[in-house]
Amino acid sequence: MPIADEPKILVESRIVDAISAARDQLIEMSRSLIQAPSPNPPGDVTEAAEAAEALLRTIPGVTIQRIETAPGIVNLIGRLPSGRPGRRLVFNGHLDTFPIGENLGWTVSPLDGVVKDSKLFGRGVSDMKGGIAASLLATQILAAHRDAWRGEIVVTLAGDEETMGKLGSYHLLEHFPEAGGDAMISGDVGSPMVVRFGEKGLLWVEVEAEGSPAHGAHVHKGVNAIDRLRHALDVLKQLETWIPDEPPELVAAIEAAKLISEPLSGAGEAETLRRLTVNIGVIEGGVSPNLVPTRAIAKADIRLPVGLRIADVEAHLTAEMAKLNGVKLRIIQRYEPNFTSPSHEIVQAVANAAEQILNRKPATNMRVGASDARVYRMFGVPSVVFGPTPYNMGGPDEYVELDELLQVAKVHALAALRFLSA
Repeated sequence: MPIADEPKILVESRIVDAISAARDQLIEMSRSLIQAPSPNPPGDVTEAAEAAEALLRTIPGVTIQRIETAPGIVNLIGRLPSGRPGRRLVFNGHLDTFPIGENLGWTVSPLDGVVKDSKLFGRGVSDMKGGIAASLLATQILAAHRDAWRGEIVVTLAGDEETMGKLGSYHLLEHFPEAGGDAMISGDVGSPMVVRFGEKGLLWVEVEAEGSPAHGAHVHKGVNAIDRLRHALDVLKQLETWIPDEPPELVAAIEAAKLISEPLSGAGEAETLRRLTVNIGVIEGGVSPNLVPTRAIAKADIRLPVGLRIADVEAHLTAEMAKLNGVKLRIIQRYEPNFTSPSHEIVQAVANAAEQILNRKPATNMRVGASDARVYRMFGVPSVVFGPTPYNMGGPDEYVELDELLQVAKVHALAALRFLSA
């Protein structure tokens, strides 16, 4: 009988079995991406894009667009139609990685894709070339079962994510309608035990203070720029007392996820997700202990929970800094917090698929760090992140567990199938 007439459970079983049988293929797909370096900075992902395009071309029926938004910043859109009208499900990933860090003390080659002790090693394997490979394998298997779903699967691979630039997913969504869809699944880092449905907002600021010179023994003759900067930094840290107006469903989800999510992501994650945080990451100023500094500068990373607005924080900082002599505020980067309702169909599809594959109910939670899911939500696309656990991400011997990588591919395939056959 045609696949479309088979009981749903049989179709799903065939798809899961096909992914299990493709374990070695999934490893080789991931290795081919690892072996194509794409560190950002500097941000040239040409080799990785070529490797990804070669993998896309092995999927029957896929059409591919290659969009280069700046020298070396290459984005790909792969489209797989079912041949019948329906919804569009997007698998999104980013091709750029952290710098390779050859001198960090790797015990294996960072670009070989070494398999050892049921782990796959390599720069970017967790963030997020393994997740991309999982999405591509899911797409390939679904292409062989096209009668079981309707609509279209789209794979978008961005060349500009690690530095939160706008030449990757943002550019695709702004200029290419086919890069968007009815829902999006990202294989970015996380854990198979946590379905991530939202992210905090971000405000990066630079504060500069000016003073006047004098000898350190004659402070009455000068103005200390570092003293002025200290007062400005107090203004920043006072933001941490702000209380967000949190949606009840968000509070409930974060608290319910705590027992599963915190052992994986660190004690205190729930509190961090629900409050404004200020990290003063850079301070520079002065040239000698016996000279009054004439210039001092600091840069801070402010993360906003859902329930606070960037515009309110920015207006407050602008007004407060204007009261301080010799202090200037500059906004470096900004975006609002956003989330997809944990009760949304795509969130539930991923969570239910994960429960089936893992034989354990996963948590659904917000995400502390940024991903391109926030960009998709900005453009009105409900989005979730479901990827492998990142071990040593950004450090030496970055790796993922092979069992988790296979689980991610299965969950991506099942969730997409259910969303497109609903």
